[in-house]
Amino acid sequence: MKKKKVNLRDLDTQEHSGEHSHDDGHNHSSPEEISNFRTYLPAIFSFVMLIVGIAIDYFDAFPFFKGWIRILWYTVAYIPVGFPVIREGWKSILNGDFFTEFFLMSIATLGAFAIGEYPEGVAVMLFYAVGELFQNAAVNRAKGNIKALLDVRPNEALVYRDNDFVSVNPETVEIGEKIQVRVGEKVPLDGILLSDKGSFNTAALTGESKPDTIAKGDTVFAGSINLDGVIEVETTKEFKDSSIARILDMVQNATARKSKTELFIRKFARIYTPIVVFLAIGLTFLPYFFVDDYVFRDWLYRALIFLVISCPCALVISIPLGYFGGLGAASRNGILFKGASFLDAMTKVNTVVMDKTGTVTKGVFKIKEINSITFEEAEFMKYLMAMEEQSTHPIAKAILEYKADGSDYEATNVSEVAGKGLKGTVNGKTVLVGNKALMTSNNIEVPSETDGIVESIVMVSIDEKFAGYLTIADELKDDAHQAIKQIRDAGISKIIMLSGDKDSITQQVAKELNIDWAKGGLLPEDKLNEVEELKKQPDTKVAFIGDGINDAPVLAASGVGIAMGGLGSDVAIETADVIIQTDQPSKIARAIQIGRSTRSIVWQNIGLAFGVKVIVLILGAGGLATMWEAVFADVGVALLAIFNAVRLQRMTWS
Repeated sequence: MKKKKVNLRDLDTQEHSGEHSHDDGHNHSSPEEISNFRTYLPAIFSFVMLIVGIAIDYFDAFPFFKGWIRILWYTVAYIPVGFPVIREGWKSILNGDFFTEFFLMSIATLGAFAIGEYPEGVAVMLFYAVGELFQNAAVNRAKGNIKALLDVRPNEALVYRDNDFVSVNPETVEIGEKIQVRVGEKVPLDGILLSDKGSFNTAALTGESKPDTIAKGDTVFAGSINLDGVIEVETTKEFKDSSIARILDMVQNATARKSKTELFIRKFARIYTPIVVFLAIGLTFLPYFFVDDYVFRDWLYRALIFLVISCPCALVISIPLGYFGGLGAASRNGILFKGASFLDAMTKVNTVVMDKTGTVTKGVFKIKEINSITFEEAEFMKYLMAMEEQSTHPIAKAILEYKADGSDYEATNVSEVAGKGLKGTVNGKTVLVGNKALMTSNNIEVPSETDGIVESIVMVSIDEKFAGYLTIADELKDDAHQAIKQIRDAGISKIIMLSGDKDSITQQVAKELNIDWAKGGLLPEDKLNEVEELKKQPDTKVAFIGDGINDAPVLAASGVGIAMGGLGSDVAIETADVIIQTDQPSKIARAIQIGRSTRSIVWQNIGLAFGVKVIVLILGAGGLATMWEAVFADVGVALLAIFNAVRLQRMTWS
């Protein structure tokens, strides 16, 4: 069974001028409105001709409406909707594919004309054409989210060259160049904000309507709309590697990965359709050998009814449309599935395994507590900050935020002690900054009170005396508690945390979030081994959520790999099957709900199509159903299935 394919790449050729019409006192129809009217015009014309013809037949208003005049009238009514279908059927035959829906509808309607059932022939083809129009309208509606993404695709960049900002194609801008973005304009490339602050609309990227306000040095994503003041950005990626380009590529290719249900229906239709044709031929001629009062016309009419009923339009149309609607609904919520197959896979997940840092925590370290023993806090921090200015570690960045303009002191002869910390000289004093192992290896006595501290701890000694310590902690994301609750409410039986952070911190976070089981201090291969062991358990379907390069192996190995798309590494995003654009763990439960809703609607459509068709097929073969019932069994069921699939576009998830 061949069906007209919806190619999302065709959207790339569409232009979005963004121009507004001016009111000059006259009504003007847009090109899109004119195009839509022309699309529906053949069906409207055929419908009017059919209704008028049936009315004349019923009331016998015009005695001359007989013979060739009646045939001509219904032929004129048939051609606008029938000719395109016959043409497609003929093209398919020339390409070696006989058994298509176009072939079935052509044979059934031409056969109806051959036995004098002209209104039925026109009606079948008309309603089939209407079904096609509804299908196209539904697909276009499902494309709406992708069109919204394309609308935010930047088409120019103001880049600083030769002492001036010049407008160029974003694809020509190199990494490290400075670009300017005015109010209301789209950010053309990913970069770092050079201005003091900026406010951005990221709805098309993340599905979040609330403006995102960021500070100098933070990341700005391509496709965001600048809301407040002229800003400057230093580019960090080429256009082809930008967030918006990556999103578009993933969404456009999503429909290429078909679900097993969709693939099965396509294979089924290719076998089913020729069987139906041969059964119809048998229904026409075989009764001659078994029925005493055999009338060819009556049995041919039953066979034509059989053909119309058997056309698997409802299945072939509504199942892909259901999955397409699910993909669109997910993208509208800031969730990108890389294919329909992963919508199905999400419905089977019963065990969720997650990383800690960057997944349920913000991945941003903050000073939690400062304990200075031999110096005043400000003096103590000057020594510590002077040392940490020589480090690029994330913890060093958190410490340096203590004072915006840094330390008044300068560290010299700084060296890194592998796995332990830093050693150097500040104001002529020997300073050690690091963990307990660094202190003990240099015979520095550490207070016992530090043994029970769960958070990351930075110890400091000055002139071979323990000077104090501070604790560093990562913050939970705002929706972390809500995320775990919603995942449980979605029916997930087991939630596990696997982290590379030290085990005590991992256990504390797991306890705070009410996670079933946790393990810290893991290397990437350790995480992979843990997930592989889980997969060996009977009836266990694992989804893993992570964001770092070290999560890539386990993302690839799990049943469904889910990556945080905002802070997540490019490797994790490329490896994952599902991308959470907003970095909100609460979207995980929503992804599960969308997957389940999609699958539910698909199976509702399958049951509806088969159930109605089987009933009417039996009635048609027994001569108890007319062509009108056949129209309902085919086109009517197809329309109901389409409307059911479209519901996904309007659903909301808590």
